[in-house]
Amino acid sequence: MAARALFPSTLFTLLLAVWLLPGPAASSDWPLFRGPEHSGVAEGVTLPTTWNVETGENVRWKTAIPGLAHSSPVSWGDKIFLTTAVRKAGGDQPLKVGLYGDIVPVDDEGEHSLLVLALDSNTGQILWQKTAHEGAPKIKRHPKGSHAASTPATDGKRVAAMFGSEGLHVFDLDGNLLWSKDFGVLDSGFFMAPGAQWGFASSPVFHQDRLYLQVDVQKSADGNASFLAAFDAATGKELWRTPREDVPTWGTPAVVPRGDGWQVVANGWKHIGGYDAATGKELWKIEGGGDIPVPTPVVARGVPGHGDLILITNAHGRIRPIYAIRTDATGEIKPDTPAIPWWHERLGNYMQTPLVLDGLGYFGFDNGVLTVLDLQTGERVYQERLGGGQTGFTASPVAADGRLYFTSEDGDVWVLRAGRAFEVLAQNELGETFMSSPAIVGDQILFRARHHIYAIGLPKH
Repeated sequence: MAARALFPSTLFTLLLAVWLLPGPAASSDWPLFRGPEHSGVAEGVTLPTTWNVETGENVRWKTAIPGLAHSSPVSWGDKIFLTTAVRKAGGDQPLKVGLYGDIVPVDDEGEHSLLVLALDSNTGQILWQKTAHEGAPKIKRHPKGSHAASTPATDGKRVAAMFGSEGLHVFDLDGNLLWSKDFGVLDSGFFMAPGAQWGFASSPVFHQDRLYLQVDVQKSADGNASFLAAFDAATGKELWRTPREDVPTWGTPAVVPRGDGWQVVANGWKHIGGYDAATGKELWKIEGGGDIPVPTPVVARGVPGHGDLILITNAHGRIRPIYAIRTDATGEIKPDTPAIPWWHERLGNYMQTPLVLDGLGYFGFDNGVLTVLDLQTGERVYQERLGGGQTGFTASPVAADGRLYFTSEDGDVWVLRAGRAFEVLAQNELGETFMSSPAIVGDQILFRARHHIYAIGLPKH
């Protein structure tokens, strides 16, 4: 009788506990760099085509964020998470945008506070601010770079922030530190000029209670070299680490389906490859491309005649390829083989991660040239330029409700209609320098600009 009397109460407690646990990402969550699967696409959302930050038209809120950072916002539920680097000496840190080839890093900026912030997604109010690290950065940054370039990630229980040589720091959603990792000095600089330190930018990725991290760096005096690793999301325990023989890269890895399991796909120059997500074992590899790899791999689902394809692009140096790679590729692969149904040698991206929508791939180069490809055949649909050719484009595009949003470093946002014809619907100004990729949270698009974060959305009724 006693056991029978206790059972309903115990069952209710267990059900309540399960109900309170964070579930899988909802359509309104944007938990990673470029959102779910790094796609940059939000489903079932209508966003404004036009807005005006001076008059407030279609501007939900605007919040000042201290410091200098190029990391993008991520979100879960009603919280937005950001990182930033604040120089203790105060004042604006120098930032040189535009199209140029200066490789000399910014020198002697002094001590910084590396911060993680949480904002209310409805109001923009800062809910909490935590210091992940204080001190002088061990590695200098590029004149166009930041000491907070890696986008944080969240799985609904935790938020992870990677600051390169200043470590990986994981908090709960209320800002309590759960665990940290110090990987020593991580020098992501130009391999042809080792003194050109440019800073770390690859972002952490949560997937199924694990956290994945790609670290491609120059070999340091303390023996650090490139690797891909998986950690237990709850404890930080290292589950596996696979060495990578590659030069520095700045892209975020992608967790991609492979049969009944998953693989972690990493961009690179000497080593573009897929790794078993459970063990870290290398599954396939291709060598060659642009020697400063930045874009994140993305997946094109259900391409007729091919199934799922992994799109990988990079640029700089001799070629700037686009590879369409089958998810079941195995071993050493090369262009013009069954593992790569199609590829292009000179159409790839330098900075932007491409976007896939309705059978088309959108590839934006840093000078504003947009190339659109048919994903079944690889054929070029159109190629047009945004801007006058003098403005840089670093932020990756996002899309919702058949509209594409491309943002220049000067803060101009082009809104294009998705499809096989080039059609500009509007051009909007943010009024600030803009380097980080937008995020779509609920029914609003977030632009993290030089000094503020803006929430753009249609009026609520």
